[in-house]
Amino acid sequence: MVRFCSIFSQVLQLISRQGFQRAVEETKAERHARGFRCWDQFVAMLFCQLGRAQSLREICGGLASCEGRLAHLGAKAPGRSTLAYANVHRPAALFEKVFYQLLDQCQSVAWPRKFRFKNKLMSLDSTIIEVCQDIFKWAKYQQTKGAIKLHFTLDHDGYLPTVMVMTDGNTADGRIARQWTFSAGTILVFDRGYRDTNWYKKLTEMGVFFVTRFLANAVLEVVESHPVPKNRRIVSDQTVRFAGKKTRDKYSANLRRVIVDLGDGKTLELLTNNFHLGASTIATIYKDRWQIELFFKALKQNLRIKTFVGTSANALKIQIWTALIAILLLKYLQMKARFGWSLSNLVALLRMNLFVYRDLWDWVNNPFSPPPAEPSPVQMHFSFN
Repeated sequence: MVRFCSIFSQVLQLISRQGFQRAVEETKAERHARGFRCWDQFVAMLFCQLGRAQSLREICGGLASCEGRLAHLGAKAPGRSTLAYANVHRPAALFEKVFYQLLDQCQSVAWPRKFRFKNKLMSLDSTIIEVCQDIFKWAKYQQTKGAIKLHFTLDHDGYLPTVMVMTDGNTADGRIARQWTFSAGTILVFDRGYRDTNWYKKLTEMGVFFVTRFLANAVLEVVESHPVPKNRRIVSDQTVRFAGKKTRDKYSANLRRVIVDLGDGKTLELLTNNFHLGASTIATIYKDRWQIELFFKALKQNLRIKTFVGTSANALKIQIWTALIAILLLKYLQMKARFGWSLSNLVALLRMNLFVYRDLWDWVNNPFSPPPAEPSPVQMHFSFN
């Protein structure tokens, strides 16, 4: 006797159906629905991500081939044209709301970061996904190429994406960053793509700290030099200020420059408005910014965001938001599991076991152990009377 529904069904149970329905009502996504519910669309697009379906035909055919098991999912297999129409016309804001609902759940079990300070630590960066300009005419980038740009903030508690904005490839990183607000005490880490002294001033006035690469063409005046820790590869720790008249008019407060020895005669110059943390901690904070690059790599290698099953902007947004929902589900399983999963292995093995009838948490904790044996039914005796 089977005691469990499929693993895919149990993964879907991690998403609150009440919260999902509330998001449907807020976005009015089912206002003109004709039997094909938003939940059916969501299950199909999540199957696209976790099952690595390459096209609408594979999504619909893959679900239709498991028709007997879809009852546990509370969904039905869609037709290809039905799913394509829904992806074009139903608002992508529904999937965005579901993402943020799931984010709250993941943050409650997030791994603690390795730093001792209590400030919230976040990285800012963006990644470009090239697309065919002839098909995605709205995604402007270069004369012969099209591209979309995904702007992210990554929370270092669990390395979870907290904000995502999608633009065309020509949108500058700083333009999007200036639209975001952060709570006082937050430490932001970003590279030189966000160089803007006016924005630095705004962050300082908000009580937000930043750590970034030194501006190569900026002229700085040394105000004071500080002692450096031994055996920490810190070359110098200085209080500086901008020496150029125009730059100083934009940002007149003091800054801190930390120079780190990278070996082989190379150094890394960091600029920050934080004077409380040690110089070696500032260097380690910037080093930890690499986690957002690893997040981009995991997203592109393990989920479907480089090729798309729709060409409209709305369909593309739905697929990307579904990929982010999928990576949150994977992160949640990874953080709750007793087994030491890497994200790539978890994605690969989950794909092979989506419609296996087994307890999800038993599989996540012991993926290579056989499932518990089912008790044999009692054999009835023949009667020859």
